Amino acid sequence: MYAYEGSLLENHKVQYEEVQEFLERYGFVVGGGWEVDHGYFDKKLAIEPGYVYLRIPAFVERGSFGDPNAILRLGTPFLLRHKYQRGNDDDVSVSVINATTNQFSEPQDPDASLSPEETETGREVLARVEAAYRRQFLQ
Repeated sequence: MYAYEGSLLENHKVQYEEVQEFLERYGFVVGGGWEVDHGYFDKKLAIEPGYVYLRIPAFVERGSFGDPNAILRLGTPFLLRHKYQRGNDDDVSVSVINATTNQFSEPQDPDASLSPEETETGREVLARVEAAYRRQFLQ
């Protein structure tokens, strides 16, 4: 993981619907695993080896994550890579309930390293998003 400390986005408060629509224009989607009090906006930057995402965390100040009128506080954007196992997961337990809820392989290395080129690409993408964000939300 590589954090982009000092981002223009950090600690800015914004309405969920506005920021979701804005970030969608730049290829971000709501990441899986969100909860009512927080979530992530993810942009996939690469797929091999492993998936590289630029992730913007969002913490709920008022309402619930996903509610169009919720107020979010944006966190420090960061870059991460997930390397997933190819094929079946070796840690298998056989049960109907487990089969329906645990159908994907566990990450081989959820915190795989990032190259300097990848962190620079993430910085460039973030800079474009920040410039547009400044124009739309801070003027």
